[in-house]
Amino acid sequence: MVNSMNHSPQPDSGWHYQIKVEGHLNPTWSAWFEEMTLTHDIDGSTTLAGTVIDQAGLHGVLIKIRDLSLTLISVQRIGEVI
Repeated sequence: MVNSMNHSPQPDSGWHYQIKVEGHLNPTWSAWFEEMTLTHDIDGSTTLAGTVIDQAGLHGVLIKIRDLSLTLISVQRIGEVI
């Protein structure tokens, strides 16, 4: 069994993430958020979903969320992209 804490995705693959923030973001922000899909949720939040190649890429997205002063609700790694 592979320990997921130490498992890194293969080159050119990555991990699929769902990141939820407070408020409805304009879908045009998708390009700035590494081409993640932005979905408006009925609770007034926005879910960003997409592939992140590595931890540096994930931190880049999170820094952009911080720089926009958005409230981060959750970050969920869904699974490895093959």
